[in-house]
Amino acid sequence: MSTVLSIIVALAFFCLIIVIHEFGHFIVAKACGIRVDEFAIGMGPAIFKKQGKETLFSIRLFPIGGFCSMGEDVDEDTPDAFRKKPVLSRIATIAAGAVMNLILGFILSVIYILVSGRVVTSTIVWFSDDAVSSGYGLQYEDKILKINGVKIYSVKDITYQLGNDDDGIVDFVVKRNGETVNVNGVRFATKLDEETGKKTLIYDFKVASIDVTAGNLLPYSFKNSIYYGRIVLMSLRDIIRGKYGINDLQGPVGIATVIGDVAEDNGFDISFLLDIATLVTINIGIFNLLPIPALDGGRLVFLIIEAIRRKALKAETEGMIHFVGFAALMLLMIFVTFNDVKNIFVK
Repeated sequence: MSTVLSIIVALAFFCLIIVIHEFGHFIVAKACGIRVDEFAIGMGPAIFKKQGKETLFSIRLFPIGGFCSMGEDVDEDTPDAFRKKPVLSRIATIAAGAVMNLILGFILSVIYILVSGRVVTSTIVWFSDDAVSSGYGLQYEDKILKINGVKIYSVKDITYQLGNDDDGIVDFVVKRNGETVNVNGVRFATKLDEETGKKTLIYDFKVASIDVTAGNLLPYSFKNSIYYGRIVLMSLRDIIRGKYGINDLQGPVGIATVIGDVAEDNGFDISFLLDIATLVTINIGIFNLLPIPALDGGRLVFLIIEAIRRKALKAETEGMIHFVGFAALMLLMIFVTFNDVKNIFVK
């Protein structure tokens, strides 16, 4: 598959993820009797509109988001108005988008594993002839439980933890002969990246892969979803700590470009695309739950406060706070998209 077509497929996946998110809001709002004024995919000027019985359905020019407009920041006297419904109904409606993303992430994990045909365990089955780690306590058939205190859910956890190690000295917790064993101070050979000056650890063992069965499909799919959820949270933590800067962020264009580059270098791989889609949908689900104005998490904060104090903030005040948050997010999205486009032409 060509790079251009791969990018188109990636953008289509992104739009599907947004549709699922907004559909979560939509279907729960309808179930709670809340009026939905508009269901939109994309941002910016509308390029397609269709008026339903109650809701305007639209597709907008820029595929960088979407929205389900329910009049959240307007005081109305009609019985189907958002702010007239019980607070628990509103909490369920706002949370439904992120929940749908997390459910979709699990479903995509199931499909990914089915397409791959095998699941990769955390049990060591091979060491290289010049393996350093085996001389410091790791053994054949050790099942890795933790690395540097971090619980291991999938082989991707192993790759991530070892790939982010700085000194080549790692603490393991393994299951060996039915017992939990601490194996501390395991050393690995390292190599120096001449461009960045950073040392990277050399993997000198492999773990077992097994056939997919009815018994292991769902557990490993769940573990894959947990891995990506934790990676998203750890990445957010690293951004706050300053490990990553704003220039390291990528939006839909950047993600699509990465997929296109992989397709150009290695050929189109549906497993890779499914794996990336799993990461993106879980990322969107978790990001939307952050307590930031204009995001679902920000709205949930106001609803939880309302439930506690039994009194809602004025619609105008809450609306202004969310407007400021939305404007800031749009500026960030414009900056990230500009960077993504620039990086296509300037490596």
